[in-house]
Amino acid sequence: MGRMEVITRTERRRTYSEAEKAGVVAEASVPGVTVREVSRRLGIAESLIYNWRSAQRKAASIASEPLQFISYGVVTDVVPAETGVALTPATPAPAPTKPSPPSAATEDLVRPHPGARPGGIDIDLPTGVRLSVDSYVNEKALARVLRALGHAS
Repeated sequence: MGRMEVITRTERRRTYSEAEKAGVVAEASVPGVTVREVSRRLGIAESLIYNWRSAQRKAASIASEPLQFISYGVVTDVVPAETGVALTPATPAPAPTKPSPPSAATEDLVRPHPGARPGGIDIDLPTGVRLSVDSYVNEKALARVLRALGHAS
């Protein structure tokens, strides 16, 4: 019988520093040495060493890729001119005879004051059209608008 390990208490998972992981992977990568030998000698599962080796290879391949600049849009200091169209408020719908108590879910959907636009996004399309949306925009409606303008697939 070889080595016997007696566990006297339950232990949490062991954690390894990046240097320890790199050392184990380097040791397992030596020609003539198998991952099984290293895992048995160090008491580490083989699958863990294979995972570390895979992660190290993936990190090396990502680090070797050249960086690319992805243009997002153009930022200008020009303030857009206000349009001369004034919107008149719609007449409110008549209230139901039995008001229902407000729920917490409907309170989350109520827009704040019209001047406050949390998460405002201005989208300048190549045709010169500017779309302004905020965090309350309906994604499906925005996709339909972009499709109608011919800017989305």
